[in-house]
Amino acid sequence: MRILFVAGGTSGVIFSIIPLAQAARHAGHEVFMAGPEDVMPTIASAGLPAVPVTSRRMLETLYDEQGNRRQIPTDLHERYIFNGRQFGRYASWCLDGLLPFVDHWRPDVVVGGHLAFAAPLVARYVGVPYVKHAVDMGEPRTIDLAAAAELAPDLRRLGLSDMPRSDLFVDICPPSLREADAPEAELMRYVPYASKGRIEPWMYTKGERTRVLVSAGSRLTPDYFDILGGLVDKISQLDVELLVATPEAAVEKMGPQPDNVRLGWLPLDVVTPTCDLVMSHAGGTTVLGTMHYGVPQVLVPYLPYAWGFSERLSKYGAAKLVRPEDDSPENVTQACREVLDTPSYWQRAQDMSREMATLPDPARVLTAVERLAG
Repeated sequence: MRILFVAGGTSGVIFSIIPLAQAARHAGHEVFMAGPEDVMPTIASAGLPAVPVTSRRMLETLYDEQGNRRQIPTDLHERYIFNGRQFGRYASWCLDGLLPFVDHWRPDVVVGGHLAFAAPLVARYVGVPYVKHAVDMGEPRTIDLAAAAELAPDLRRLGLSDMPRSDLFVDICPPSLREADAPEAELMRYVPYASKGRIEPWMYTKGERTRVLVSAGSRLTPDYFDILGGLVDKISQLDVELLVATPEAAVEKMGPQPDNVRLGWLPLDVVTPTCDLVMSHAGGTTVLGTMHYGVPQVLVPYLPYAWGFSERLSKYGAAKLVRPEDDSPENVTQACREVLDTPSYWQRAQDMSREMATLPDPARVLTAVERLAG
């Protein structure tokens, strides 16, 4: 069987769909994963055939045709619409490469990561089933509607009157954290995946000191170093071993650090099981990976889409939520201290890990995809 996986515009949204693609390849199916040029190394490093379909980058959606930066709305609902338009615009760019590709390599089924809105259009163009694959624990429906509006010209070009619905939805959100009105889905266990590199002994071992991981994200904004520097300074005073996952380009600019602080690239799937706490900006795969290993979290959800699942995990008791407007180093450090000093956070995180372990693995979910494709 030929299975085409369509990835989104950044590496972060690719990690979630890699395990199912690998399971399909290991089962003997022909597999290709299509995506933008700049994520080809991520796909190829997972041992998957990588097909570039656009040379444009996701960040280019922030600019209009004249090169002027679009104004990002502050209203939450308007922000969802803005983001949906972004993803729709990006999907349109990907179609320029995807349609000629499937004219030559005809898939039997198309699997698209949620937010990869070109996937359902390609599936209907070829006339095969479409599988939507979640990339985190839920996206606002408004984003889907706005993406469909942005893609209206492409829909007409392909003879479609509306965005095609999925024939199967693979969800990686554990049952306890699914929204009450979540659609029917084939549930799948989340399998952590991260970019690869050399593994050192300190990454998978831990001393007597409490170990805290800060995932600082990968985008170097102008205020990046001031915010991160203040955070490192405050949290390191908790008498912990502090690991800070940050781009290598930032390490030198951050300057000398105390002996209990490590900065740089970290294999999160190796380091996280050794940690007592993970503090992050609530990126979907970081949150899911931390849940998988049963480690409590402190979350500062800067991106609007992350607010919903961050709040649900906080109410479950496995995380402490800090509002973005309250993200001073002092407040974040206080939240870390509370989680470390309150055993119930660890217990609830362990409960969630056990729940996730009961879900079907990618190889079992693959059988549903195979049945769908006939």
